[in-house]
Amino acid sequence: MRHWIGVILAVIMTGVGFFAGAWGYLRLLRLPVPADQFSQLPAGGGSLISDNNVLLAFAAVAGTGLLAGILMAVPRISPLAAGLPGLLLLAWTGLYLVSARQGVDLIPLRSDPFGAGFEAMLFNGVLGAAGLAMIVPMFVPSRWRAPRTGADDSEYISGLDETTPAPVSAQLAARPTELTPIRAGGLAPLPPGPWHDSGPQATRLAADRPRQP
Repeated sequence: MRHWIGVILAVIMTGVGFFAGAWGYLRLLRLPVPADQFSQLPAGGGSLISDNNVLLAFAAVAGTGLLAGILMAVPRISPLAAGLPGLLLLAWTGLYLVSARQGVDLIPLRSDPFGAGFEAMLFNGVLGAAGLAMIVPMFVPSRWRAPRTGADDSEYISGLDETTPAPVSAQLAARPTELTPIRAGGLAPLPPGPWHDSGPQATRLAADRPRQP
């Protein structure tokens, strides 16, 4: 189920990259200008914050990159979510390197800003670089395994509790002592030695013992 959701996220990522990312990239694409011709810069070389078109295009590109980064970085997301679009971009870049005409002819909506922006990213190598980064989670083995849930952890801990030996204090408490009642058929504890008693009897017993030379 986790990988099926990853396939759905891969389709969403592909659509966002083609429509939002390509459109924003085309709006931001500018050719280098000579150093002394600042009038040809965006917004005449002034602040771009007041230019709503530039801000909207920048937000589209940044949102596309943010979505791709989340799909690549979050461990709970299947690696297919970012890997499948990455493989598509790499395959398209490889086809463009082998046959530029076929690579360009396969781009849909070339007459619209979406297709034109995608074509510009293909020409400038942006698609190849993005594809290489997006396939990295597919080579991490831990991304293919489902994360351990809390229920699994509790079962593992309960299994450890069952195999844990009884504490030493409990084992000692189970042994019979002088204060432990004697069960039927059991042996009675030995009477205390004469040195445990005090008084005339203890003195007499000590006197009757033979003295060692």
